[in-house]
Amino acid sequence: MKSAIPVVSVILPVRDAGPYLDAAMVSLLSQTLENFELIAVDDGSVDGSRQALDTWAKRDSRIKVFSHKPMGIVATLEHARAEASGRYLARMDADDVAEPHRLERQLAMLEADPSLAGCGTGVTYFPEEAVRDGARRYENWINGLVTPEDIAREIFVECPLAHPTFFLRSKIVDAIGGYRDQGWPEDYDLLFRLWAEGYRLGKVPVQLLRWREHPGRLSRTHRRYSPESFLACKVYYLQRTLLQGMDGAVIWGAGPVGKAVARALLNAGTRVLAFVDLNPQKLGQEIHGAPVVDTESGLRTRGCLHLAAVGQEGARQLLRATLDGAGFRELVDFAAVA
Repeated sequence: MKSAIPVVSVILPVRDAGPYLDAAMVSLLSQTLENFELIAVDDGSVDGSRQALDTWAKRDSRIKVFSHKPMGIVATLEHARAEASGRYLARMDADDVAEPHRLERQLAMLEADPSLAGCGTGVTYFPEEAVRDGARRYENWINGLVTPEDIAREIFVECPLAHPTFFLRSKIVDAIGGYRDQGWPEDYDLLFRLWAEGYRLGKVPVQLLRWREHPGRLSRTHRRYSPESFLACKVYYLQRTLLQGMDGAVIWGAGPVGKAVARALLNAGTRVLAFVDLNPQKLGQEIHGAPVVDTESGLRTRGCLHLAAVGQEGARQLLRATLDGAGFRELVDFAAVA
């Protein structure tokens, strides 16, 4: 006999989901874990998505459908969260496909490890013909972050859990205030608050979500997911965590990425003390009023936060090894931000 109160609440925001919605719904209703409710909130669709959801709800009593006028992703997620009753919250997007064991595997991970506030899963971008090299690099990066230590170490590089794979303890999401609209990615903001409060996050090391790539994806079209918005989010949480009590920041990398990080820090009121660069032609120059120095000089600069900000492949690992070898502690004295 099924429990009257579902263990998991899957929250599904829907906005003009068009030809993708049925595949997402089939994948959810085919889960090996059956004790869940699906909270679908339609955000003012005009393409018949609401009617499609109503049809699905008639087929399966686990589906609960709500709607409101167009209010955006954060308001829609919070509407869904307010209607949810499960001990766990699982995210799903209306254009993605969950593998059959997704919810079962994520529930098992959190039930087995009470120290985890939540977890994600590995992802696979599809369809193949629509996936560009940048997306494949991100897929490889995010799938390589499995342990809580991996995830925490890379949190300032990019969002280390794919949003549609989130599986979180409901009480903890409540405790940190749920989703917030800060003008930057709402999933990244939520993970930063979890991390800042000392919560640990894990990942099922299997690709259990097929992440659909298409031009209409919100993350491809809305300004809240622009590079500038991601960077603003990083700086906001750097200032409230690792930069506390520091004299300022030293930027490792005087290229475009390092300069962008420096501008964002300066605009937010954080001093940039120096740039460190390997290019001898840049040494002695000033960027945004800060000198460009060599590695040895950079390593002598203490009492500040060192930020690895070089985008080339392999550079993060090299800078991490250099700073670690000089006695700097990651997520205390330095952090990778690119």
